[in-house]
Amino acid sequence: MRRIRVVLRWCAGIVLLFGALVVLAAALTARPAVPDLFPPRGGDAAVPVLLVDHGYHVGLIVPTSRIGAHAVATGSPAMADLAARFAGYEWLEIGWGDETFYRFAPTLGDVRIGMALSALAGFDDGTVLHVVGFTGDPRRVFAAGDVIGLTLGERGFNRMARGLAATFALTPVGQPETLGPGLYGASLFYRAAGRYSLLRDCNHWVAERLAEAGVPASPVPATLSRTLMRELRWRAGAS
Repeated sequence: MRRIRVVLRWCAGIVLLFGALVVLAAALTARPAVPDLFPPRGGDAAVPVLLVDHGYHVGLIVPTSRIGAHAVATGSPAMADLAARFAGYEWLEIGWGDETFYRFAPTLGDVRIGMALSALAGFDDGTVLHVVGFTGDPRRVFAAGDVIGLTLGERGFNRMARGLAATFALTPVGQPETLGPGLYGASLFYRAAGRYSLLRDCNHWVAERLAEAGVPASPVPATLSRTLMRELRWRAGAS
């Protein structure tokens, strides 16, 4: 019995130490808000963006009209492609991730241990962007998920859009490459840039885009969708 108590104490100590290290890492890597960008100031046009937690993956929801305006202003072929293909839809939901993991494990029930380990270890080469066009209240369209909203300034949104455009892998003639229908609704997969791993997963990608807009979205909480959403509620006032 005494040996069992000793083992339990050791286990509890390890758990507490691990928790303390996670908290310390989160504190040391926390990204502050950029005051010039977020929250938007009076002279900066407001742009609504939303995020939806599908269970382990967060999608970024942006107005299609703003993507079109950014394409006109910058000449981005990726943004122009999105604006043209999804012109009939009010919103775009965009996510990034490992190609195999994203395309063949859309829900937790589809995840296989080998697939997950290969993706998280960074062994897979390919990544994709998943883009869904839809119209209507995002909170109703994604009623099964956890949806929160933020208000960005136009300058912050344009910085985020540049980061989004840079994620598209372009063909030799400078155009984005589509890979076929997406997982649901009016959607497409696109070839993407970047390597997926535990240190840069799909939710980290969302946090990076938000940080470009001045939003305090940090890498350690962004490892998991739930903790990313919690940080955005707590530090960015998302609701």
